[in-house]
Amino acid sequence: MTSNILQKFLFYLTLSFSVLAHGETINGLVVGISDGDTLTILDASNTQFRIRLAAIDAPEKAQPFGQRAKQKLSEICYDKSASINVISMDRYGRTVGDIDCAGINANEAMVESGLAWVYRKYDKGYEHLYAIEEEARNARRGLWTDSNPIAPWEWRKPKRNSGS
Repeated sequence: MTSNILQKFLFYLTLSFSVLAHGETINGLVVGISDGDTLTILDASNTQFRIRLAAIDAPEKAQPFGQRAKQKLSEICYDKSASINVISMDRYGRTVGDIDCAGINANEAMVESGLAWVYRKYDKGYEHLYAIEEEARNARRGLWTDSNPIAPWEWRKPKRNSGS
């Protein structure tokens, strides 16, 4: 129990020293992919940052196309140099940003591949992504091959409401 409290304290202490401002840029190497919209980078000072791709929402890992979305983000970014334009911090302590992996805008590429939606709740300033999403839908790429794909925010609702 004490060890767990100490770990949480150290986590929040570390987080307090690494709070990033809107518009700041983080450069580093992508060292991990959590799912289709979250990755980890290691910067030059060996600091790790969990990054949530701004304005998109990829299927959850257990959801249809979740593993394919994770694989696609891995193809785009894993073990590549990345530059993150910081937008904000989310409620889970992740940095939210626009991600460029070796010259590819990962946010746009995920939507273009049909393996992420434009995240309606957080789309301000990203309206251009809707045309990319529509093109992927019309071309029936990725999750758009499904006759009735369920957006991740809808898929998560029953889990939240059941207390899981």
